[in-house]
Order: sequence, then structure tokens, then C-alpha cells
Amino acid sequence: MGSIDIVLGLVVLATVVAVSAKRLRVPAPSLLVLAGLVVGALPGVPPVRVPPEVVSLVVLPPLIYAAGEEMSWRALREVWRPVTLLAVGLVVASAAAVGAVTVAVTPLPWSMALLLGTVLASTDPVAVAALGRRLALPSRVQTLVQAESLFNDATSLLLYRVAVSIAVAGGAVSWERAGTGFAVLAGGGVLAGALVAGGVAVIRRRTEDPVLETVVALVTPYAAYVLAETVHASGVTSVVTAAVILGRQAPALTTASIRLQLTAVWGTVVFLLESVVFGLIGLALPTLIRELAKTGEAWLGAAVLVAATLILVRVAWVFPLSALAQWRGGRRPSWQVPAVVSWAGARGVVPLAAALSIPLTDATGAPLAGRELVVVLATAVISISLVVQGFTLAPLVRRAGVLVRPSDAHEEYTVARLRTAQAALNRLEDLERAEAAPQVVLARLRVGLLDRIERAELRLDGDDDIKSVSTAYLVLRRDLIAAETAELHRLHDTGEITESTRRNVQRLLDLEDTGLHDQD
Repeated sequence: MGSIDIVLGLVVLATVVAVSAKRLRVPAPSLLVLAGLVVGALPGVPPVRVPPEVVSLVVLPPLIYAAGEEMSWRALREVWRPVTLLAVGLVVASAAAVGAVTVAVTPLPWSMALLLGTVLASTDPVAVAALGRRLALPSRVQTLVQAESLFNDATSLLLYRVAVSIAVAGGAVSWERAGTGFAVLAGGGVLAGALVAGGVAVIRRRTEDPVLETVVALVTPYAAYVLAETVHASGVTSVVTAAVILGRQAPALTTASIRLQLTAVWGTVVFLLESVVFGLIGLALPTLIRELAKTGEAWLGAAVLVAATLILVRVAWVFPLSALAQWRGGRRPSWQVPAVVSWAGARGVVPLAAALSIPLTDATGAPLAGRELVVVLATAVISISLVVQGFTLAPLVRRAGVLVRPSDAHEEYTVARLRTAQAALNRLEDLERAEAAPQVVLARLRVGLLDRIERAELRLDGDDDIKSVSTAYLVLRRDLIAAETAELHRLHDTGEITESTRRNVQRLLDLEDTGLHDQD
């Protein structure tokens, strides 16, 4: 089975899994890993090996960019203290704990055990974003777990490089060099991401070509990643920095129609890449296990213990910090939020790329002893994390009662619509006083704005009558749009309008229909 066949098969599998996951109300990444494990274990399925460069260079940058672009700069400033404690302190504690447990339960030497710990120490931004996307978590909690996963890469990568040097060359650790290395990884990544974001912003401000802007947007994460890696900085940090900067400037960089196109393109790219990478995690594990079986080394018990260690260390780290923060804020400690934060620390694509990138040989050119077991344990722990935590995170969130209620989200949406309409109405009044446009045009705009304001105010008041009126309006307006669409196609079929005109008018109708769906 060739690489193209595997990718196409994974896309088909992901489509089926995505439909099933939506109906079963379970996270698609977890179901994808499980499906990959089942398929990979079937007799006759050829071995599946994942090249590390495919994961780290092809798949990782756009997925991390999409996750980083969702981050709010304001929300990041509010959680930077706990994020720092998690992204630095928890990573170090997790690496040390996993290394100690691995030495105790496996024949691996301490150098390889520590290497496994550094591989699994950090949570994964792709997995966390994919699992959290379907949960209506409070903004602060969602930002905390996602920012931690985005910014702990520099710490884990530094520890990984130190562990590799010890395992491969048996070198001593220089903490002075380690501190310098951390500054280069993190600072260099931030600088590289900012440079790429600045260059991309200049380009996107100077073009309104949808195709060109889409290409620039897709190339941006790869440019940030490659630039940072070229100067031996953190590629992940660089991509995150570029994503946060450009995400904040998005309204000023492009037009509404291009933003709609970019949203659709990114949605497709994220779906395809997540489908491939989470499916590959499941497919690759049976192959790795079969190869390890030739050596007769046990792995399952150790993998379960390592996965449990990561969760326990996270719980032991998060709960005291949360209790201290609540005490300092004059609040009584509660278990709900720290429980969700503890359980949301899934492992995924970044640890997989690190595990697959472990050198094959040591400094003498001999095969690196224990590498196969480390890779199997890392992949197994990642699979356990995605399946166990993925399937149980939503029930835990519901049990903890920290979900944002649909009524609250709807009210927030209505308030935003009301305030923006009021701002537009104020601007319209300024234009009327300045006599900047014909009165008939201003009057027409006023009618639409007043209607939107009235409907928003009635919704906030909980008026049942407006709900039935709004429903009837939406139904009838969609019916009219369907009639317009049918007439548009008739005009095209009879040759009265060209294909270009049909596409342009159809886009306008589609945009209006999309706006009606947003009012549901």
C-alpha cells in the first residue's frame, strides 16, 4: 500500500468517522484513533510507518496555526501566570516523573527513560484544540488549556534536546547552556513568528485577490515554522506567534468575502490533516508493536502506568495551584475547573513527531538501544490519552457543570448583534446630519437597522411572540431565496445570463442565506 493510498483511505475513513462521531456525540479524533487501531490490527493490512518529517513539517504547522489563530490576545493576558506555571513547571515535573516510573517498570536505562519523559511531557495543541472544539467551555478555561498546549513546546523541546544528547552521546548536562538554549528556542521562535507575521501583513494589505490571499494564508504557517527551525529556534512557538498576531489583525487585512473563503478553506485543511494524523497514530501502533514483539519486550503494562503517571502528576500540579489562586482571590476552593483542566491535557501530534524523530544510532554509529520500546510506549500513551481522555472529557465537563449554557451563548450573541446595530445606527445619524447621502438611501438603511435592534431587544426580553414571528420570517425568507435561486438557474439554462453572472448572484444569495442561519 503506497503513501497516496494510505492518505486517501484515511480521508475516506475520517469522513465516515466524522459522521458517526457527530451522531454518537463523541470526539472525532478519539474515534479516528480507535478506528485506526482496529484497521491496523486486522490481518493482511500492510505495515504503516510514519516518516517524522511528514508529521513535523507537513501536518503540524497548519494545525497549530489554526489553533493559534483562535486565541484572543486579551484572554491570553488574563491567564499568562497559570499558563507559565503549566508550560514550564508542569512540563519539567511530568518529564521527571515519567522517567522515574519508566526506569522502575522497564529495562530501559535512565537516559532513554528520561528521553521518553521529555517526549510525553507537554500537552498537544492539535489534540487539545480538536477535543475542545466541540465543548462549550468557559472562555477562561478554554484559553488556559489551549494556551498551555501552544506555549509549552519550548520547554519540552529544550528538555528533549538535552535528553537526546545524553542518550546518544552520553554528554553531561550544562545548565548554563540549557538556559541559553531555552532563550534561543522561545525568544527566537517569537521573533521569527513576528517577522513572518509582519511580512505577511504587508502582503495581505496590498492585495484583494482571493486566490493569492488564500495561498499566502496557507503558506504562512510553513514559512514561520521553517524560518524558526533554520535558526534552531522553536518552530511551534514561531507558528503560534504568527497566528496570534495575524488573527488579531484579520479584520484590517482582508475583506469580508475573502474572510468567508479563508474560513471555508481552513476548515477543509484542518479536517483533512487531522483526519490523516489521528488516523495514522492508530494505524502505526500495531506495526510498531509487531516489530517490538520480535525482541520479546513487554510494553502494555508500562504504557498504562506511564499514562496514569502523566494524569496523576497533572492533577497533583493543577489542584494546589488552583486552590492557592482561589484562596488569594477570596473564593472557596472548588474541584470543577481544576478537574476539567487536569483531564484536558491530552497528548497527540507534537509528542508523536518528537518520538519518531529520535535518532536511530548513537554517537558510535551503533543502533540506539531501547529506541523501539520508547517509540512504542510513546505512541501507545498518545493513543491511550486520545481515546480515554477524549471519550470521557465531555461527560466530566457536564458533570462538573462548567459548560456554557446554550441560552447564555445565545444571549451573548444577541447582545453583540444589538450593540453593533446600535453603533451602525449612531453612525447613520451622523451621516444624516452631515447630509452625506440621499435621504431615500438613509431611510432605507434606517429601516433595516431598527428592525434588527427591535428583534434583538425582544429576544433579550424573552418575548415568546417575537420568536414565532422571527421563525416565520426566516422560513418565508428562505423560501423566497429558494425561488430566487430557481429563477437564477432558469436564466442561466436559457442562456439569458452567463456563468460568471450566475456565480456572482448565487454567492450573494448564499451569503444572505448564511446570515439567516446565524439568526436561528
